[in-house]
Amino acid sequence: MTARADFVRIFGGVFEHSPFIAERAYDAGFITVPLTARRLHDGMVLEFRNASREERLGVLRAHPDLAGRLAIAGDLTEDSRQEQAGAGLDRLTAEEYARFNELNDAYRRKFGFPFIIAVKGLDRNDILAAFERRIGNGFDEEFDTAAQQVERIALLRLQALLPGP
Repeated sequence: MTARADFVRIFGGVFEHSPFIAERAYDAGFITVPLTARRLHDGMVLEFRNASREERLGVLRAHPDLAGRLAIAGDLTEDSRQEQAGAGLDRLTAEEYARFNELNDAYRRKFGFPFIIAVKGLDRNDILAAFERRIGNGFDEEFDTAAQQVERIALLRLQALLPGP
């Protein structure tokens, strides 16, 4: 296996189901030793931001619904499962689950991608409050907010994999 293939295998999922970000960061020379979470994040974010709007929309669409059907079916990536469990989204009451599904459906209908938020440090009440606030945004504002959240999630995932800030 090549160094590039190893890199993509390890870091290709940092941006949910979007290994092209890791591939482009590697090809652009952003991979320098020693690898640190912040330096690698900076390079990967640059590639994410330089991607076409349609590619970035694809990254947003690759994310699962929070507390959604994939979570119930056990079909989340391990990173997503751990992140959602850490926020207590695996322990919702029936009423909370129904509210999340209602918001997930309304949000997807309005924006065409799932609600994305970096859940680390948040609980289900924080997440619901953000959900209810952000669903009132216009498309461009919410696209930008979701993209910022994707970048934050990527940093948190890199910090779990690599030393340094």
